[in-house]
Amino acid sequence: MAWLWGISGSLIIAGAAYGKGSLSRSGFLGAIVLGTAMYALGSLAWFGTLIAFFVSSTLLSKYKHKRKAEAESGYAKSGRRDAGQVAANGGLGLMLCALHAWWPHPAWWALYVGVMATVNADTWATEVGGLSRSVPRSILSGKRVPAGTSGGVTALGLLASLLGGLFIGLVGWLCSQLDSSAAGGADTSVALLPLLTAGAVSGLLGSLLDSLLGATLQVMYRCEQCGRIVEKSAHCGKSAVQVRGMRGMTNDYVNALSSLAGGLVSLAMLALLL
Repeated sequence: MAWLWGISGSLIIAGAAYGKGSLSRSGFLGAIVLGTAMYALGSLAWFGTLIAFFVSSTLLSKYKHKRKAEAESGYAKSGRRDAGQVAANGGLGLMLCALHAWWPHPAWWALYVGVMATVNADTWATEVGGLSRSVPRSILSGKRVPAGTSGGVTALGLLASLLGGLFIGLVGWLCSQLDSSAAGGADTSVALLPLLTAGAVSGLLGSLLDSLLGATLQVMYRCEQCGRIVEKSAHCGKSAVQVRGMRGMTNDYVNALSSLAGGLVSLAMLALLL
């Protein structure tokens, strides 16, 4: 029955996102697999936190999309998520959920909160920060950079990042209260304040690491047509030239690494606070 409920809920949510253009076909299939497995292996706390990230980030990606279109034109991935983005944002979380199902322990939940707080914080920072009226500054040098530059941050984006992590902590706590009587519920039962703190701090730090990796290791290209530095190997209908970063270190890998770091921050914080 868990698999049935999981696939039903995932079909409804992923289907609505696909219909709105927020998921590609591969992203639609990936979201169904991810959501179904998360519900079957975990509990409401795990599944509900994943859905909170997915729904909130999808809505924000659609908010004032035209105003953010110029900055997003250089991103490797658009607001229409594919299977790679689904895996980068939720694959590690699913692995932690599976490990918890195999060997129940509160540490898996602590790591999961940090992972989801980071991917949510990073998404909120990108979507809300793209609306900032101030010019982004490089996380490395502090110098002004064009909107959409990998590694560029704004005060609005940092605030959104903090709130995005806080949101995951709140949703995780609410869902864990609802399923506290279910199997494994005791492992996700954490007091509100520590979980809010862990979510906010791990989300913010994980998001900042994402920006740092984006400014250093992530592969970047220069469009020979318009001269812009972009994340994708083709721009303006032509091939772009790599100018920095590690070949193969795409935005998806950067997201996965930063979310792992956010999970470790959350684990350390909850170990100190509890």
